[in-house]
Amino acid sequence: MKLSLVVSSLILGMSFNTFAADAKKLTVSESVTINAPAAKVWEKVHNFNDLGAWHPAVAKTEITSGTNNKKGAVRQLTLQDGGKINEKLLAFSDKHMTFKYAIIDGVLPVSNYVSSVIVKADGADKSIVVWRGDFKRKDLNTNPAKDQDDETATKTITAVYRGGLDNLKKISE
Repeated sequence: MKLSLVVSSLILGMSFNTFAADAKKLTVSESVTINAPAAKVWEKVHNFNDLGAWHPAVAKTEITSGTNNKKGAVRQLTLQDGGKINEKLLAFSDKHMTFKYAIIDGVLPVSNYVSSVIVKADGADKSIVVWRGDFKRKDLNTNPAKDQDDETATKTITAVYRGGLDNLKKISE
């Protein structure tokens, strides 16, 4: 009896891992050129505790654990529609004008999400902001639900990035 439970557990575990392996890694990278110096643009995006300062979909940002702009800080985003997303800061550099974070959980149709934002100078009076993320769809099953598939995940993240970057350009120029 014990042996059959162990074997069943192993088979179930292997099945789940097989599904997870079937879900391929997806990548979205969006950028925007802004007619403003990189330091000025970085000032708008660098505060991990205030994504709503430049992203119109975010109503509120709150650090729930750790210290703002320090590796390990956790923030909770409350979206305009009331949805919530919890994210953890993985790296932060004022010197290199970049940060990296992961989604812990939330309403977006993604899993295993890790993203970075970088601001680069493009001459003295222009900057380029790149927002890039790697992730898998939320539903890791071989046949995911329609709203939890690769296409939905990719379109959603692309829209998130475009919405933020387009607004950042608008408020920075």
